Amino acid sequence: MSSMKKMVYIFVAVSTAVAAIPFISKATEKSFDVDEASPLMPSFVAFEDTTPAGMTWQKVEALSDEFNQSWDASKWKRSNWNYSDTPVNMVDTNSGVENGYLWISATLDDSTEESWFKTSRVHSKAKISFPMYTETRLKVAHIAAYNTFWLNNGDADNRDEIDIIEINSDPTCGENDEYPWQMNSQYFIVKNGETERNKGPWSTKKLSDANTRKGVTWNQDYHVFGAWWKDEHNVQFYLNGEPAGHVVSSQPFTLQQELIWDLWTQDSSWVCGLPEKEDLLDHKRNTMKVDWVRTWKLVSK
Repeated sequence: MSSMKKMVYIFVAVSTAVAAIPFISKATEKSFDVDEASPLMPSFVAFEDTTPAGMTWQKVEALSDEFNQSWDASKWKRSNWNYSDTPVNMVDTNSGVENGYLWISATLDDSTEESWFKTSRVHSKAKISFPMYTETRLKVAHIAAYNTFWLNNGDADNRDEIDIIEINSDPTCGENDEYPWQMNSQYFIVKNGETERNKGPWSTKKLSDANTRKGVTWNQDYHVFGAWWKDEHNVQFYLNGEPAGHVVSSQPFTLQQELIWDLWTQDSSWVCGLPEKEDLLDHKRNTMKVDWVRTWKLVSK
C-alpha cells in the first residue's frame, strides 16, 4: 500500500473517531476486497462480524504500526539467533523501515559456504496474551524460503508459540506443489522437555468465491494474515478477512508472547528449500515487505 493511501486511512480514522465507525467494504456487495476493510477494526469484522456480544476490540498501539515513519525502536527489536542445520545467518542490516514498509531481505554472502543465506528477524518489544487479535499485510519474498509471522515468548525449552504463517511461494524440493497458495499455521507448547504441536493449514484456493484474492498466489499480491487467540486453548487463523483454519491445544497457553517476522530457509521437505543463490541477488524477489501490523485486545464494552 502506498504511503499516500495509508495517509488517507489515517485521515479517515481521525475524522470519524466521534461518529459511527464505517466498516465499509465490498463484503456487502458481490465481492470482498480485504484492502477496503476499515483499518479501525480487525478486517474480518467487515467480512463477517463474529465479535462476541458485549465485547469490543481495543487497539494495542505498542503492537501496531503503519510503518509510515522510520524504524520505531520503542516498538521493535532484532534478534540474531539461528536455527541449526541451515545456511541462515541473521543480521541487523537485513531489515529496516523504508518507503512505508518494514522490510526483511535475504542476500547472498559468498564469502562462506556454511552461512550464505544472510537475513533478519524482527520482534515486538511488547508482549501480549489472549483474548487478542493481530494481523499483518505483507508481500512475500519470492524465493524458496519461509516468510513468517508468528508469536513466541523466546524460550526454546519453555514456550508457547503460535505460527500464524510459514509460507514458501517458490518451493524447490518438488514435494509441496501447493505451497504457492498454502498458508502453514500451527502451534507449539513446550513444557518440561515435552512438545505438543498441531497444525491447521489453509489456502487461498479455499477462500470464498466472493473474495478477490481467492486462488491468488503469495507472490502475486499483498495478503492479510491474522490470528484470533481466543483463550487458553483456541486459536482461529484468518486469511484476507476470512476464517482460515484453527487449532485447539490440549495443554493451556500460559505465557505472554511477542510478535515476530523473519525470513529463513532449510534443505528439508517441510520448508521445501533451498533457494538458488542467484535469487538472493535479485532485489525484486528477495525481500519480504510488511505494509502494516494491527493488534487489538478483546475487552468488555
